[in-house]
This record gives sequence, structure tokens and C-alpha cells, in this order.
Amino acid sequence: MFASPNAYHPNLPGSLLHRIATLILITVAASKSIDAEKNVFAADNPSVPNIVLILADDLGYGDLGCYDGASKIPTPELDRLAGRGMRFTDAHSPSAVCSPTRYGLLTGRYAWRTEMKQAVLWSYDRPLIETDRLTLPRLLRRRGYVTACIGKWHLGWEWKTADGQPLALPMKIGEPGRHAERLKLAQAVDYTQPLGGGPLGAGFDTYFGDDVINQPPFLWIENDRCQTLPTLPEHPNVLRGSSNGPCTPDWDQAAVLPEMADRAVAYLRSRAKQPEQPFLLYFPLTAPHLPIVPPAEFARRSTYGPYGDFVAYVDAVVGRVLHELQATGLDRNTLVIFSSDNGSYAKAEKGHRPNGPFRGRKGMIFDGGHRVPLLVRWPGQVTAGSVNDQLVGLNDLLATTASLVGEELEAGQAPDSVDLTPTWRNPETAVRSQLVHHSVTGEFALRSGRWKLIPAMRLLFDMRADPAETRNLWDEQPAVVARLQEQLQAIIGDDGP
Repeated sequence: MFASPNAYHPNLPGSLLHRIATLILITVAASKSIDAEKNVFAADNPSVPNIVLILADDLGYGDLGCYDGASKIPTPELDRLAGRGMRFTDAHSPSAVCSPTRYGLLTGRYAWRTEMKQAVLWSYDRPLIETDRLTLPRLLRRRGYVTACIGKWHLGWEWKTADGQPLALPMKIGEPGRHAERLKLAQAVDYTQPLGGGPLGAGFDTYFGDDVINQPPFLWIENDRCQTLPTLPEHPNVLRGSSNGPCTPDWDQAAVLPEMADRAVAYLRSRAKQPEQPFLLYFPLTAPHLPIVPPAEFARRSTYGPYGDFVAYVDAVVGRVLHELQATGLDRNTLVIFSSDNGSYAKAEKGHRPNGPFRGRKGMIFDGGHRVPLLVRWPGQVTAGSVNDQLVGLNDLLATTASLVGEELEAGQAPDSVDLTPTWRNPETAVRSQLVHHSVTGEFALRSGRWKLIPAMRLLFDMRADPAETRNLWDEQPAVVARLQEQLQAIIGDDGP
């Protein structure tokens, strides 16, 4: 029923010349104009674009050749995507960890404004996205889009018991350290019941995925139904980096991403048969997050080791999507956005820096935890080979999409999102003066112009002069500290811990 990990993947030669070529990019302006009545981005574009949004899982800034010419990992497909679109150098995820970033990306709102003040969602947590919250798919469906999510969800479900009632968990969403208790309570779940919440509850028309590759229950979900049943009490061979629990017999964690890739390609082929209707494909990958399970043919693609091989496979998966867009002709009016949910967990060693020159790793408040690659390609609208150094966040995608399709946001909708189309048109145009960062443990930081304040650690950095965050200026700049503390508190308001 499901594809093996040995399904088709394009060959990935790691060309040094290509890496150099993609690094020598020319910053040029991308022409655009918003017409609310016609829902167009530029005057010569007759229709709204299809949107393919690909979100890698734990991919670092320095893993891509187009961001670090010394990368030890071949990423020709992503390097080519950068060469055909706009590459952002100062883009940040809304959090340094998974679930809150996904919430921010889909709602334009920081997740720390919800009850989840730190960490991520755990097994059987209820939905984090509120039922009345505007989301990216809800916005686009109002404009006639069909919307699909294929891949990792990690934003909660409403699991049902035999009487059709939602499973009641006594803990808050994201409350860590109670895995055994969750599993005991989840024994009441009836997996034949329809699921609430999930992608359909957040506005998507369709969904296929396994929710989270390294958390139980291990099963496939399609739309609001479990397609396989976790009849085993736990995975007999669960891989490193995973918690254990209810499992579908013969569940293969290594087969998850290949199956999702096949489904994404099949979805694009189906959409090509109805080119008159715009679509959104949200394709959140499960890699290179643990467990590290690259297909056998990707072994030793990188001198960095298995993690590098897994990143090379991520590149191949993105390549499959891009090649399908081209083969079907959809690429001519498809906006492709690629990024990562946070920084990499991998260490800098063997001549490779997963998070580039930045301090810290996944989960941390330093830039290595949340400065992420961001590539945007839209033929004829975003200038190919352009580089953008402006401060932006993934939480800005909702306001940007609203602008693209001519939809005005109401008060309270996407409150932490700004429209990026002016800087897509002209990379010299700043769209943000401030951006809030957040760590896995709930620490806040404020980026304001050149300054970055981390109040809990009494740290202040000049990010223009010191992007690696090595020199603390807290004691030397008391006026800046006071001003940024006031600004941060004003943004947080009553939503803090």
C-alpha cells in the first residue's frame, strides 16, 4: 500500500562549481504591484499563484551550499532554487523549536500567546490552533484555493474514545515529562473514530501524513481517519531520538518521508489536471530531524556523516517537487517557498557548520536556534538570483499571502505578521524594525534594528558588528537595554509566562 524507501530519487552530484555560482548572486529588485480587485501581484500577471510551501525539519542555515560555500553537504536542488529566486540571509523562525514555529507560520501569531509557553506538543495533545483562528489555508480557501497538507503536522489532534468523546488529558498543551501518563490515558482512544482538529480542523481540505515521525502513535492518517491501526503497545525497534508507544505492525520510520514525497508528487500531478483552480500545498518534511534515516543510496553522499546524507536526501525530495512542477508546467505560475522550522541540532565538526557562523543550535535563543534558510521563487515576479538581507520572520507569510491575493486582514488577525511583498519587489526595502525570538525553554529575545536583547541572560549584542553574538554590550549600552526592554514588554503585553 505504501511506497518503499527505495522509490525514485534524482541523482545529486555535489558540484563545487555550482556552489560557487549560487553564492555569487546579484541583488536586484523584483517588480510587483498589488491590485485588490484582480488579486494580482504584478500588473502583467493574470492570476493568483499556486503556492508550494516546503518546511524542512531541523535543517540548519549552514547546511545548504547556497548559504555556506564550505558546506560538506551536496544540495544542488536547493542551490538551484536559490539561483532562480530570492535568498534571505536574515530570516527567522518564530521559535527555536518545532510546534510553535508551525503555529506561527500558519496563523501569523506567536505561539507564546497561547497556553503553550515553552517546549512542543507531545503525544495525544489536543489542537493548539484555535477553531476560530484565521490560518493560511482558511484565508486561501476564501479566495477559491484548494488546500492540502502532506507531511508532519505536530499541532495536535482531537483523539476520540469509543463513545465519540474527545480524549481528556489533565495536562496543558506542551507540558513535558508526563509521557507514561499520556500513554496510559490514551489506552481509551478508539482509532476507528474520526479525528477532530488536525489539518482539516485548521482549514485544509485534505491531509496525509503520520503526524510526528518520532512520537507515538505510529500510524498513517488521511484527512480525519487513521488508515492503519496501532495494535502493538509499542514499536519493537524504535529508532534513536524517538519516544515509544502504540504502533502499527511493521511500521518503518525510514519509509515515512519517501511515502510523503510520493504523495506530494501525486498531488501536483492531480492539480495539473485542473490548472484553472489555484492550490496551496503545504509540505512539512520530517527531516533531517531525528531519527536519521536516509535511504541506502544516499549513504556517504556527504563527508559530514549520516546527518549530511539525510540533508542530501531532503535536497532530493525538494528536487522531486520542483521537477514535477516543471514537468507539468505548473512552475510558470507557482510560488515556491522553502525554509526550516528552526536551526539544526547537529554539532559543528568535520569542517561543517550546520548553523553557519551563528552561535547556538536548535532550541536556543541564540541565532543558531532560529536563523533559518528562506528561499522564494516565483518566475517573473521575484527576481532570480537576488539576495535579501532584510529582517523577516516565517510568521510573516500569512500577511504576505493575504496581500498577494488581495485579502484584507481584520483587526486581531495575524497580529505578528507583516507583508513581505515590498521587500520581494525591492530587497533594499525594510519591512520590519523588530522581531521577537523565543527558545524551547521559554526565553525571549528582541531583535530591533542592529540590536539583539536577551533579557533573561542580561545579554545585548550588536548583530551588524557581531553576528556571532560573542561580545556582550549590556553594561556598555544601558540606554539601549532600557529602550529594548520597554519595547519587548509592550509586544508581549499580557501574553507572557
